[in-house]
This record gives sequence, C-alpha cells and structure tokens, in this order.
Amino acid sequence: MPEYICPHCKQPINDDEALLCLYCGKSLNRSVGFMGKLKYPTPKIIIVIIIVLVLVSFTILIIR
Repeated sequence: MPEYICPHCKQPINDDEALLCLYCGKSLNRSVGFMGKLKYPTPKIIIVIIIVLVLVSFTILIIR
C-alpha cells in the first residue's frame, strides 16, 4: 500500500482515500473523480474546457 506524504507537515498518510491530513488537518489537495478535478483545477483542464466551449459555440454559429 503506497503512502502519501502531507505537503504541509510532511507526515506519512497510509489511507488511500483520505482528503485531509490526520496530523495537521489540512487538505491533501487530492482530486477524486471528475468533480474533484474541477475543485482543484490545473491549467490544462481550464484550457481544455475553454477550447471545447469555443468549438461548441462555433459549431452552433455555423449551424444557424
């Protein structure tokens, strides 16, 4: 079972599903599933969402 190191207090966390550190209580900044990725967005996700929105709006403009 791989352990995760808390970025704040540097203590090892053995719980795979933990979202908060057991020692300091701060967020581990883990993204779980699609909604978790939206909660902690990376620039790549934001760029992909913008490109998709531009393509969809362009397609709707062409169809009219």
